[in-house]
This record gives sequence, C-alpha cells and structure tokens, in this order.
Amino acid sequence: MEKLTIVVPAFNEEEVLTSSIERLLAIENRVIAKHVLNQTSDILIVDDGSKDKTWAEIEQLHQKHDRVRGLKFSRNFGHQNALIAGLTEAVHTADIMITIDADLQDDPDKIEDMVAKHLAGADIVYGVRNNRDTDTWFKRTTAQGYYKFLGMLGVNLIPNHADFRLMSKRAVNTFLEYKERNVFIRGLVPKLGYPSAEVDYKRTPRMAGESKYPLKKMLAFAWDGITSLTIAPVRLILILGALSMVLATGMSIYTVAVHLLGLTVRGWSSLMISLWFMGGLQMVSLGVIGEYIGKMTNEVKHRPRYTVQSRIGDRASNTYSFSNKMDQAS
Repeated sequence: MEKLTIVVPAFNEEEVLTSSIERLLAIENRVIAKHVLNQTSDILIVDDGSKDKTWAEIEQLHQKHDRVRGLKFSRNFGHQNALIAGLTEAVHTADIMITIDADLQDDPDKIEDMVAKHLAGADIVYGVRNNRDTDTWFKRTTAQGYYKFLGMLGVNLIPNHADFRLMSKRAVNTFLEYKERNVFIRGLVPKLGYPSAEVDYKRTPRMAGESKYPLKKMLAFAWDGITSLTIAPVRLILILGALSMVLATGMSIYTVAVHLLGLTVRGWSSLMISLWFMGGLQMVSLGVIGEYIGKMTNEVKHRPRYTVQSRIGDRASNTYSFSNKMDQAS
C-alpha cells in the first residue's frame, strides 16, 4: 500500500485550520481502513508567513495528532512557493501527494476518488469544478475568458482546475526539476505528460475568514500565468510592429500621391492622433518586454524560492499507531 501525504498551504487560516485538518484526518483514516493507503499517511501544513495564530494551531495539532507535520516560512513567499515547499518535503517519504487549500472550498471527500483513479493508473488526478455557481458574475466571466485566452496563446490548461490535485512520486520528482522562480503550477503540471484523470466536484463557500486572493492578487497571478508559460505577448508586439510598418509605408505612398496631385490639406489633427497612438503602442510594448526582462533577471540571480524558519514533525520517523490516530480523529 502506498503512503499519502496531503499538502496544505496556509496563510492566516487560524479560523478554519483546526476543523479543516480534523476533517482531512478523518478522510485519510476512512481510506486507510479500507486497506487502500499505508497507515503512515500524514498531513503536511505549510505556513506561508502567517501573521495570526496559524503556526500555534499547527503546533497544537501536531501535539494531538503525530501524523500532522508543519513547515513555517520566515515570511510570506506566496501560495505557489508554499505548494512547492510542501511537495519538496513530502516527496522524500510519500508515494502520492495531494494538494488542497486550508479553507477546504475544494471538496476533500473527493480524495478517495482521486486515490482510486491513481490506483487505476493515473499519475496525476486533477480536481475540476463542475460549476461556478458560487462565483460572482465578474469572476465567472473573467475566469472563463482567461482560460480561452490562454488556449488561444497555445497554453495547455485544465479549465476550472486550480491547485486541488493528486500527483505520484515520479510526477512530483519530474515537476521539481522545473527550477524557474516565476512559477504557475497549474500550467506546468500538464506539461509533465504523465497519464492523468479528472475528478469533478462542486466548490463550496468558505467556512470562515476571507479570501486570500483579492482582485489585485488575482490579476497579478493571471499575468504571471501568461508570462511564465508563453512568449506570445512579445510575438504580438512583433506582429503589431510589422503591421505598423506596412501601414506607414502605405501612408507614405498616399502622402506622396496627394502631394503630386496638389490635394494636400494642411492640418495637425491626424498627425497628433498618429503620434499619440504610436507613442502609446511603444510604451505598452516596452512595458511587456520589460516584464520579461525583469523575470529573466530574477531567474538568473538564483535566489531561493523560500526560507523555512521552523519545522514540526520528523519526516524520517513516520511510525504511527493506527488505532490511536483513529481515536484522535473521530
């Protein structure tokens, strides 16, 4: 039987963390009782530099359940880096890893279905939302438009999939070979090419607290997804530049023809409009190119993705009493 580690990134989640982990433990125990998972299956929580009592909650959970482990970042390094840290830690001992956010808006009861699909041969199992009824009209419309836009750019994404997924040990090891700092995990995982499957679920509202992804962060995350997976924006600039040259050539011929025919009309409106349009286009183009250059600068510096300040639980000594942990999680 294979060992499962559930990786849970957490940022200021003191209001929901304890209840969420208790629920995940109960689900793990249910699957273990069916002799599907190894009895040493555990949960790894990554505290992404929380400012509240999240780490204190993790310490209490570890004291109550020795199957709960924790990593604490020295500061906030971001959700994607928290996932990478959890997978990097878990892959040493786990055979399969599932990532899920601490608020459990993604349906944890689907974990058993994910494990079943893995045992049937899938190295990667994506949790895919079967509807977006809980989203606002704006979020639902922009999300669907974003998936379509990335598809037009040639990016292979799983629509309506976030970061609720199962990955086998070999899939995680291959994923961790991608060393870039500008990470968009949900776009990188499909590139691995391993056999995959999907599990549908309905996303539920948060039990407590507030979303850690306001509009500003969502827009930044979406832009990172575009710039980390494709150079299409730079190619678009090249196309626009070529079209501008063609247009300029046509206008030059037209101007000469009008001058020779003596039909020249004096004025500055058309000139100013052209200047402002071309000036704006150049500034946008420089901005897009600057984004790529900035990301390249960060890559070549080889700074660490994250810094672990504290650790709870020894990954090398995973010997648990199954009867005891069943009592604790019930």
